Amino acid sequence: MKVNSLSLPLIHQHSVTMPSKYLFFILSISYLFACKQETTSPLPVAEKWRPAYHFTPDSMWMNDPNGLVYADGIYHLFYQFYPDSNVWGPMHWGHATSKDLVSWEHQPIALYPDSLGYIFSGSAVVDTGKTAGFGKNAMVAMFTHHNDKMEKDGSNVFQYQSLAYSMDGGKTFVKYAGNPVVKNPGIRDFRDPKVSWYAPGKHWVMVLAAYDRAKFYTSVDLKNWTEGGEFGLPGDDRLWECPDLVQLKIEGTEEYKWVLITSIQKKAPNGGTGTSYFVGDFDGKTFKGDIKNQKWADYGTDNYAMVTWGNTPGSRTLALGWMSNWLYAQNVPTTRWRSTMTVPRELALVKEGNDYSMVSKPAAELKALEKSKIESKDPQGQGKVVEDAALSHSKIVASFTPAQEDVVFSLSNTKGEHLDFGYEAKTHRWFIDRSHAGLSDFYQGFAARHYGPEMPPSAPQNFEAYIDATSIELFINGGKVAMTDIFFPTEAYTRLEHKGGGEMPVEVIGLGR
Repeated sequence: MKVNSLSLPLIHQHSVTMPSKYLFFILSISYLFACKQETTSPLPVAEKWRPAYHFTPDSMWMNDPNGLVYADGIYHLFYQFYPDSNVWGPMHWGHATSKDLVSWEHQPIALYPDSLGYIFSGSAVVDTGKTAGFGKNAMVAMFTHHNDKMEKDGSNVFQYQSLAYSMDGGKTFVKYAGNPVVKNPGIRDFRDPKVSWYAPGKHWVMVLAAYDRAKFYTSVDLKNWTEGGEFGLPGDDRLWECPDLVQLKIEGTEEYKWVLITSIQKKAPNGGTGTSYFVGDFDGKTFKGDIKNQKWADYGTDNYAMVTWGNTPGSRTLALGWMSNWLYAQNVPTTRWRSTMTVPRELALVKEGNDYSMVSKPAAELKALEKSKIESKDPQGQGKVVEDAALSHSKIVASFTPAQEDVVFSLSNTKGEHLDFGYEAKTHRWFIDRSHAGLSDFYQGFAARHYGPEMPPSAPQNFEAYIDATSIELFINGGKVAMTDIFFPTEAYTRLEHKGGGEMPVEVIGLGR
């Protein structure tokens, strides 16, 4: 079924356990709501915060993107999924596909828990060379088995790496009889394998999280793995998750550098979980990066577990993150479904002096979402006020040169709720302020102002802001800084007002599928 924010999907077949007569009644009511939804507004409470163009599960719980891979013209999105509740539980791999990164189609669950454990995060590759012996172009998923019983019994080796393969383009998977293929060496948190092909060495590389560091393994057949090097920060006590090792092109050159992306469970710039990265070199077995120069892929609070697609055509590197934070992910006010993915992003590097930074831009495919320009209706003709229902799903673009005054954009509704974002002149930092954006009582620290890094004073500034019902993704200065926050207004934002920035031209475009 296609993801459509304006329709109420039927309850997932695995989401409830109750007598059939009650289930039939609930499904009937859901169907009536779905039919009614085509002609009425606003959305039913169950769908109140469903975004228009971001991926969400049909129903129930979702977190990390997994197994991002491109095959035969189709982008595959596997993800951590619990079909029986809207909070975290025994993990499965959910599955969705897209031909354009914009319209997604729900697929049957790809991987279910088994006797070896829950199906935790991992990756997928297309084995074009038949290295694993499953057949040409087999789609091979590498994932962590999490043995809940062993964990409860006090074991420290309850996580290990396994694989499954598909010969029908990811529709169905067969778990390898020899699982696990990487046993736990005695590390309690040992998970989230990301696999890629290392052409110079003609072997596969696996990077996985080993508590507070990344460990590397190599293989020629995806089944037998040899331990390589590791990379971590001395004295770091934070849990690492969902690592990714990618080679990124330096903009304006033909040069490449290796980037190790890793998600950190706590102490992100604005609290809780966040996605960081290191730029360095990789020799096929060991990554060497500047341990003093940890950087952040996103300075908002809600971009976690960001990983890249494998096997994509051309030289682009595309990434996707989970748009939430473990501080409050299980308590947000959505009920029928929980969690959203970010928009797909294209990654690259910029070099300034001897320093490298990762650039994160909205994927070019998002241009297809642009419907029409939203014109200002400001009676004073200053272009400072826009009022339109389409603002809830829009793109805002502007540029300015900082002066002594703040530049502030405010999205608001008739209830007085408002989400503010902009540039703070005193500190030379961008911010997103959700202090008064809507519901926040589900987590004490949710209503707050979040800051990006300090910018060079008086340097020209520009941004693109993607708004989608309950989220903002802010791409600053060509994507050199990204900030992502979620929020929950009690009614849709229909007014945009901005101040500061002088004669700043502002473009507002309605978005939707």
